[in-house]
Amino acid sequence: MTGLDRRPAAATETTLPRGPLAGFAAGSLGMGVWVTVPGLLLLYFLTDVLAVAPWLAGLTLLLPKIADVLLHPWVGHRADVEQTRRGDRRRLLLLGCALPVAFAALFAVPGGLTGTPAAAWVAVFFIAGNLLFAAYQVPYLATPADLRIGYDERTRLMAFRMVVLTLGILVSGLLAPLLTGGDAATRGGYQRMGVVLAVGMLVAMLVGVAGIARLRGSAPASTASGHGGWRALRTALRDRQFRWLVAAYLAMSTTTHLVLAAVPYYAEYELRAPGLTTVLVAAFVAPALLVTPAWLVVARRVGKQRALLGAQGAFAIGSLVLAVGRPAGLPVLIAAVAVLGVAFAGMQLLPFSMLPDVIRAASNAGSTGAGTYTGVWTATEATGAALGPYAYALCLTVGGFVASTAGESPVQPDAALAAVRYGFGLLPAVAMLAALLLQRRYTLDATARAAS
Repeated sequence: MTGLDRRPAAATETTLPRGPLAGFAAGSLGMGVWVTVPGLLLLYFLTDVLAVAPWLAGLTLLLPKIADVLLHPWVGHRADVEQTRRGDRRRLLLLGCALPVAFAALFAVPGGLTGTPAAAWVAVFFIAGNLLFAAYQVPYLATPADLRIGYDERTRLMAFRMVVLTLGILVSGLLAPLLTGGDAATRGGYQRMGVVLAVGMLVAMLVGVAGIARLRGSAPASTASGHGGWRALRTALRDRQFRWLVAAYLAMSTTTHLVLAAVPYYAEYELRAPGLTTVLVAAFVAPALLVTPAWLVVARRVGKQRALLGAQGAFAIGSLVLAVGRPAGLPVLIAAVAVLGVAFAGMQLLPFSMLPDVIRAASNAGSTGAGTYTGVWTATEATGAALGPYAYALCLTVGGFVASTAGESPVQPDAALAAVRYGFGLLPAVAMLAALLLQRRYTLDATARAAS
């Protein structure tokens, strides 16, 4: 048995078989590419390859998310309609499998485009990709709430997903810079990277669709409630527990995506070694492969809420060390990033396993279906994915960072170098402290744990 399977099953709780669990989790391998690579490379691609000014590059990543905020809840409603009418959410999942096409196009900017036209190209395919990602992610994340499983089994299901998602983040985070050509990255290198990773995404996402079907055959599934649209959205937003959980997750998502966007800049301008981008990504992501089973054990012993607060505190402390920069020494800085990685594992597992707890409590009270809640949740995640890079882009703008095309090496002012360092250290610490304070207002965990 693996660390994810050492658990005492509750008498009333269905224990999901590992085969369907692994199939379900495989979908996150493809999703991990979309979660990671645009957040890691897109801002740098815009400013240092396509000569897009930092303020415009930040807006290019932020504005497409406005559509996400509006449309993700609608996608969630459509997922509930599909569940009610057809008994599954398969059609949306298959539509979402077109995401790899948008991913490849995102980095295939025609050679003659730089500056504003290049930013417009990226924005168009970023919008398309985000909507296709929602079509897959929303019904995918509704699965734990659809199945009639208990408090701990929902955590176990999401632990399998987290391990595979981490693998996707790690592999894509390591491969993407290498496939672009590393220090000598060109437009052609980014295009090659987009095509290669898109093929892997497609295979993984199709396996995930099949895995969900097998899971639904292993455990009885509930049926989404009949009402939807704005009424369903209002119901979700009036759910006090959901509001606090979503608010905290927005701060967490913003912080982690800020860190990912800042990694290439920190490696090149603070550590003066662009090749360390891969090392820092590995230090941030790899610990999750080892510590996710440990977070699962901690959550069972102290509850998901207390475990999550510990992860948030550790992330804030590690971020402060990174603000010191080179004087701290490379080993210390890599260790601090690893601390962030351990905390990141908890912040991926625990909120996502708390979401179905909230949905189940709302369902017991006669509230709306899982898709609407999940749609709001993924809209929140998408917003954080945009706000993080945008916040870092604002730091660079305030510092006077000079944009460039591939092959150019402009001299950056001291203020820009300070912005690179503090944006990677102090800003994440402040944002994560806000997440911790918001998370303390969530009070459902003890009730959900006792009811399982």
